[in-house]
Amino acid sequence: MTVSRMSSVIFTVLFSLSPVCAFSPGLSRASHTTAFRTSRLTSSSEDFDDMAHDGRRSFFVKASATVASIAGLANIGFPESANAFGNKIKKINSDLASYGLPIIEKVPDGYSPLLELFGKGKNRSPLLVEFVHPADWIVTLPSNDINGEDGTIQAGEYAKGDTATLFVNEDLGSVDISTQNKAFFEKCIVKAISQRGDSIYQDFKVKKVVQGTGNYLKGQQYAIIDFTYTLITGAGFEVDRKGVASVTSEGNAVQLVWAASTSIRYKKTEVQLRTITDSFRVYADGIDFSARRIVYAEDGL
Repeated sequence: MTVSRMSSVIFTVLFSLSPVCAFSPGLSRASHTTAFRTSRLTSSSEDFDDMAHDGRRSFFVKASATVASIAGLANIGFPESANAFGNKIKKINSDLASYGLPIIEKVPDGYSPLLELFGKGKNRSPLLVEFVHPADWIVTLPSNDINGEDGTIQAGEYAKGDTATLFVNEDLGSVDISTQNKAFFEKCIVKAISQRGDSIYQDFKVKKVVQGTGNYLKGQQYAIIDFTYTLITGAGFEVDRKGVASVTSEGNAVQLVWAASTSIRYKKTEVQLRTITDSFRVYADGIDFSARRIVYAEDGL
């Protein structure tokens, strides 16, 4: 990784730990972030230059260490090299083939494929989740401990407010996506974006609903929804956002990936967001994931 790329990654991670992480409902401050405190330094004029130099050097040393630790503790994945990408797509297609599922024929230039099992923990029903995302986006995955699984699958360029997030709604059960109206999809997406609290958004509107026309597994149904809303940040600022969601129903739940950015950036990001949602696939019915789930000591194994 180049020096400039490393600097960008450090900035992105540190920025994501700031109030801007309101863009990222999939991240839990309690489990996935480290609190940073800053203090104002006072100094005589003759000491200022030395202190500034030492402060900058100390900052970058600590920042590098922080990024390394966060990557391990928060299940953060950094962009891969060309060789790593080739190995990754081979591994993903091998896994898909082992389940008898369609392989990924082509990944768009500038994108990276993702295939993850959501629900490795005992408290969730397992789902195989697939989508592509911009190759320079950072991926976060659920955390697992003795209590089960927490968090979700998410990719994003957090410093700019661009994110794609998986949400699973088990309360709705299994539904026929093709027969649902706009109100149903509004309910699904509102619940997804409000995972950090009901007060973080306002003026939510579903702009368009169309049935997906992708190369889906036989019997699967997806709906593509355009939406807008206003984000209320922790500091009280209002940020207009636009997004696209892909909604489906596998097993006994409704699943969706919603991808959004600020309204100002939407002209630049719309193609990316639609590429992500168009590539979204979920697999659950008739597949045995027991070999990939976490075995707990209390189960006697």
